[in-house]
Amino acid sequence: MNNSDRERLEREAAVFKALGHASRLLIVRRLAVDSHNVSELTHLVGADVSTVSRHLSVLKQAGIVGSSKHGSAVNYSLRVPCVLEFLDCVDRVLASAGR
Repeated sequence: MNNSDRERLEREAAVFKALGHASRLLIVRRLAVDSHNVSELTHLVGADVSTVSRHLSVLKQAGIVGSSKHGSAVNYSLRVPCVLEFLDCVDRVLASAGR
């Protein structure tokens, strides 16, 4: 395996790692509908601001979400909408397996 293949696989693994938490999946699904700020997502997730901010940081570092500043608020949005197709596929597989 050459270096570019390894780097690609590492980036892919980072995306899967970022999606490996239920709260992050909830955030991703909500951001697919509309952009939100940390405060709105805090209410959705039911966690404190610092926890949600850490989740958003992991998702942003993996390239799944992006942010834009509007005045003093930072809004987050989904940058990779195709991830929803993958999540829907996973849901179908789990449903057919009776899980």
